[in-house]
Amino acid sequence: MTRHRSYFTLACAILCVLGSPAAVRTSAAQEVLDGIAALVNNEVITFSQVRDVVGPSENNARQTLRGQALVDKIKELRLAALNKLIDRQLILQEFKELQKKGAQIPPHVIDEHIDTIIREQFGNDRQAFVRTLAAQGMTMERFRQQQEEEIIVQAMRGQQSKSSVIIPEAKIREKYKESLEAYTSEDQVHLRMLVLRKGASESDSRRKMMEEIREKIKGGAAFPDLARMYSDDPTTQEGGGDWGWINRRTLNESLTKIAFNMKPGQLSDIIELQGNYYLLYCEERKKQTVKPLSEVHDELEKKLLQEERQKQQQEWVAKLRKKAFIKIY
Repeated sequence: MTRHRSYFTLACAILCVLGSPAAVRTSAAQEVLDGIAALVNNEVITFSQVRDVVGPSENNARQTLRGQALVDKIKELRLAALNKLIDRQLILQEFKELQKKGAQIPPHVIDEHIDTIIREQFGNDRQAFVRTLAAQGMTMERFRQQQEEEIIVQAMRGQQSKSSVIIPEAKIREKYKESLEAYTSEDQVHLRMLVLRKGASESDSRRKMMEEIREKIKGGAAFPDLARMYSDDPTTQEGGGDWGWINRRTLNESLTKIAFNMKPGQLSDIIELQGNYYLLYCEERKKQTVKPLSEVHDELEKKLLQEERQKQQQEWVAKLRKKAFIKIY
């Protein structure tokens, strides 16, 4: 059973089978050391928690951005991470209210979840799993708590998604029109090209050579063989001048116009352009195609269902925020 299905099953039964996670608390000494990033009702989120969430994304940003752009990006990432932690804390607090009504997570649910991680990510090697935790400075107790909280958050979110949601056909048709470009494949040409660099003199022997090559091809010589022998294009020479399937953005405007006016099996005239002579050969053509609605209907319906469920979850979290005391430092 996939993790998604596990969460869905738990969500359906959350009121009767969920139980208390270990309380998410940070020692007073650690709070002072880290600094308080936010207060959510009576619980603290520390800067170290924010850094744990945002660390990999910040590292990526530092590799690609500099100056003010980097500063702005890091601010954006940290604020997003903090809001994610606030939402998570609110959901865990909401679950604690359910605990008072008898909700609980059976320990075997967490055990099975961790066993799945060990089996799928560590080849069922528990010692390798324990060593990895130790290398990350993580205790088994803390890891178990994290996984329990993850299950709670996913299950609580899943419970807010109404299983009876039906997407109207009109909305599916509207989504199809909006997504039409994604379901449209461009017209393409399978192209071969032979390139000769122009000579320095006015009586250009390279032009004469290209004329002779063209005549040989017209006489039945294989374009790929002559491209391997004569082409000055090092990237395609070995492949017989093969450019593969190209679209209208692959080549410059002049060559594109000629290539897309050719028929399969057609050889171009000699093209003089930017210090080179070109011969083009059209192997095949693919016309523009559009997938019909009937072919993508189920995919669109699934996307819309997912969007609707996310919307329901977001509205639920917004209500939790509205009734909570939240202070960001």
